[in-house]
Amino acid sequence: MASNETVQDLKSKGILWGFSVFSLIVVVILIILGAWWGSEPGQFNIQDEAVKRAEETHSTDNMPVGYVYTNTLAHIAETLLHKSGGYITNDVAPPGLFLDNISNWEYGALVMLRDATSALRNHFARDQSQSAEDPDLAIAEPYFYYENDSWALPSTEAEYQKGIDSLHKYMSRMQTFGGNIKQAQFYSRADNLWQYTEVVIKRLGGLSTRLTANTSTANLGPGLSDLEREAAEQQGTPITKVTWLEIDDVFYEARGASWALLHILRAIKHDFKDILLDKRAMRTVDIMIKAMENALQPIMSPMILNGGGYSLFANYSLTMANYIARANAAALDLRDIMNRG
Repeated sequence: MASNETVQDLKSKGILWGFSVFSLIVVVILIILGAWWGSEPGQFNIQDEAVKRAEETHSTDNMPVGYVYTNTLAHIAETLLHKSGGYITNDVAPPGLFLDNISNWEYGALVMLRDATSALRNHFARDQSQSAEDPDLAIAEPYFYYENDSWALPSTEAEYQKGIDSLHKYMSRMQTFGGNIKQAQFYSRADNLWQYTEVVIKRLGGLSTRLTANTSTANLGPGLSDLEREAAEQQGTPITKVTWLEIDDVFYEARGASWALLHILRAIKHDFKDILLDKRAMRTVDIMIKAMENALQPIMSPMILNGGGYSLFANYSLTMANYIARANAAALDLRDIMNRG
């Protein structure tokens, strides 16, 4: 009888031990997958990617103005869908369910992609305000505005892929084959760039303000005097401060936006080269590009630190806000230059 109880105890302990080992293995696998899926994608060469796309259509010698810009938008969207772990925001199971940093990164990049696609549809592809819009771009833009967290019926990935396909169709129609006239246009004019720059200024300004609100010394934080608080409320200025749980969310959203905008600016530098040189604005675009490159420097800490201005720990939000504010100042200059006759 005693021996039977001993055998039963050993079996119970064996089952418990096996379950513990299995659980540990699952946790380790999820941690490894989470680290891999949560890593930010690297930068890509806009011209190389455009050449690759042209090679697929056997037209490497036929890359008109606007081809690089449009392909850059398509490749940004492709990166969101096909980076390590794929598109994470709409995941409903671990580890993707818990990877909020990369989800916020995706949202930041997506907002910049939407703005750039809207600019392509509404400005860059139109000769005049009365011109008809391009049919493929009229299809592409709405797909990128589909909700970013739908996992089924239809999924976010499926809708964004339709947007990518429509951009590729527009690119094909921009090309000329056998002496045929182009069926799609791209106008790299100063007024078009000025209108897009207006949107970029607002996006960068909003990100800079939110990053600054992450800090304990935010201008509109709880340390305001009664007079300052009353003046802020009269102007309709929010005085709420970002909670510590949202600090890394805003930071990674800014990282994603910086990553996407960096490639868009490089594409603008390529396809708007003539007008930028004519108006002596190339240096201004270079300043914006450099600021975005600095904003994407590797993160050396396992967590986002937000210490005081001269404290022992660094303040990642203020550092990011500084780079974005630098880019925003250059964008203001670019807008003024493009707006001059």
